[in-house]
Amino acid sequence: MNGVSPAGVDQDGHDAVLQANGLALGYGRRVILNDVTLAIRPGEFWFLLGPNGEGKTTFLRTVLGLMRPLAGQLWRHPDLKDRTHVGFVPQRCDLNPTLPTTLREFVRLGLVGMRRPREDRAKRLTWALARTGLGGLAEQDYWSLSGGQRQRALIARALVRRPRVLVLDEPTNGLDLEAEDTALRCLAELNRQERHTVLFVTHNIALAARYATHVACFHAGRVVAGPCQTVLQREILSRIYGVGVEIAADPSGAVAVRVSPRKAPS
Repeated sequence: MNGVSPAGVDQDGHDAVLQANGLALGYGRRVILNDVTLAIRPGEFWFLLGPNGEGKTTFLRTVLGLMRPLAGQLWRHPDLKDRTHVGFVPQRCDLNPTLPTTLREFVRLGLVGMRRPREDRAKRLTWALARTGLGGLAEQDYWSLSGGQRQRALIARALVRRPRVLVLDEPTNGLDLEAEDTALRCLAELNRQERHTVLFVTHNIALAARYATHVACFHAGRVVAGPCQTVLQREILSRIYGVGVEIAADPSGAVAVRVSPRKAPS
């Protein structure tokens, strides 16, 4: 699925932002992922799914340039070799909770290392807060915000760099349903209106079914990747999770994931 060529162009002739060709990833002699081949194009919304320990974070670390492949090739668009064009949103805030910090100051941390005129920095900050629905809270203490607002602040901190690619590592863990929905609608709007390429790691199959354009499923050292409707099939999901998994959507866009035990062989 999702075949690629060696020159940053996929099999259909479209430019790629990232592409993996026969990629092997791991630590020392321990191989975590093998023969990963996929192409990620501008404006796509990718969800990375799979059980714990299957290599999702390892893949992200390689995308971010923190690890080198054991074999194969991970090609990045030349713009992405400058890390200012990649935004990263971790699971949790890495700020010392004893440090008094306004939301404005927190989001401004995303500009560290970027040499930009003061006026441009101010515009970027205003834009990032507005795009995440936090524009009216700029002077509020970061630690007084709700969990959902703090998670959107992490997204704003990544967006302030105006990245081409936004990478999120299980950003909705621990959020209630309303906060999770607000964060995902924010990301979907950014993806649709600003054409950000998004890579989103999660265990939530329903979120992927609702928002993804493309999905990569990690299991047993392999990755099955492609358009959402192609990958989120009962046969593929059941093989990965070890139980029967079926996705149903109603006309309103609501998604239900039904799980049933796999039948024992007779």
